[in-house]
Amino acid sequence: MSLVSSDWLEKNLNNVKIIDCSWHMPGINRNPYEEYLSKHIPGAIFFDLDKNSEQKTDLPHMLPTREKWEEILSSLGISNNDRIVVYDNSDVVSSCRGWYNFIYFGHDKDLVSVLDGGLKKWIIEKKMTTNEKTNILKSKYIARENKHLVKNINEINDNIKTKNFKVIDARSKERFNGTAPDPRNNVRSGSIPNSLCLPYKEVINSKDNTFKNRSEISKKFDEIIDSNDNNRVFSCGSGITACVLSLAYSLVNNTYSPTVYDGSWAEYGKL
Repeated sequence: MSLVSSDWLEKNLNNVKIIDCSWHMPGINRNPYEEYLSKHIPGAIFFDLDKNSEQKTDLPHMLPTREKWEEILSSLGISNNDRIVVYDNSDVVSSCRGWYNFIYFGHDKDLVSVLDGGLKKWIIEKKMTTNEKTNILKSKYIARENKHLVKNINEINDNIKTKNFKVIDARSKERFNGTAPDPRNNVRSGSIPNSLCLPYKEVINSKDNTFKNRSEISKKFDEIIDSNDNNRVFSCGSGITACVLSLAYSLVNNTYSPTVYDGSWAEYGKL
């Protein structure tokens, strides 16, 4: 169950661990942690995508080491058998990156979901929010990496020749085609050779940030790729919205394991 509804979460607030995984694009004058302190879903724990990533790289929010992930989740009081719901208050649906991280590090995929519509829909429906601090009791989390769920730049380069998998880019068509500048100063415009483009916003309802229905999502994928080809790797600017497409595809194919090029265009398009 990749998605849960706001009504489901409201009924199960005391039975889940709730993660606020809000993150905003560079240049956007918003601070997700300050927003969390001002207003969040009761019981939510803030997860900083930038701080809780690999720090020994100049690439944004890359996956941390297994040992670091265990340290992070233990400090947040998360246990291996916890039912996790991730949400965000972001236009780029950053909760999906949190969902992917949990699955990559071995959390049971049936125990981790994204709140459909995030905080935006929750507030539209006038559901309860708070600014009270969430008490955390430290735990002992044990991670298990699913290394096949991530691709590196060498695998991406090899695939340009071998064509073993399809790379689907979640950025806008303007950024993909190189007609719009990249928001990062040290990154050129353009896209990975032989990759395909499906802007993540095309699978999201702008009114309330919910995912479109399965038939609409399936149609979007069918427009660019053979529906019988299940060997798909998702990319974007920095590994955030690639996970939006990964989750969207999991809605139409529940056997698919989310696979992402972690460095994405921030690495491939680096000047």
